[in-house]
Amino acid sequence: MLRFQVDGMSCSHCVQSVTNAVKAADPKAEVQVDLSAKSVTVQSGIQAEAVVVAIRGAGYEVILAP
Repeated sequence: MLRFQVDGMSCSHCVQSVTNAVKAADPKAEVQVDLSAKSVTVQSGIQAEAVVVAIRGAGYEVILAP
């Protein structure tokens, strides 16, 4: 399970955009977005860098959380 901090999310549309971006990279991914904490948890078979690239591609700043 991977956890990311995502800046720029502010509404339900942002949640959907991030979720769709991750699922485009891995349709089987389980994605949980916590809008108030600005965090995204992903359970997937793809590497963390691929998730980062997908979320950045949707227009958000993202880093892998410690």
